[in-house]
Amino acid sequence: MNLIEGLQAELKRNRELKALYDTIPTGGFGSAMIALDISNGEQSIALGDTVLMLKTYKALKDNE
Repeated sequence: MNLIEGLQAELKRNRELKALYDTIPTGGFGSAMIALDISNGEQSIALGDTVLMLKTYKALKDNE
């Protein structure tokens, strides 16, 4: 798996995680933080910024 494939897999996982946080009454802050990481990941792919891809991949990977 290369960086873009890994990043896309983490984006998918984090979208599912965000949906879970959206169902929790007190999950608003977590949902917002995950949404920010998703946005940064999508932007890194759009820009082709490898350094940003690595940074956002780690952030997405760390989300639980």
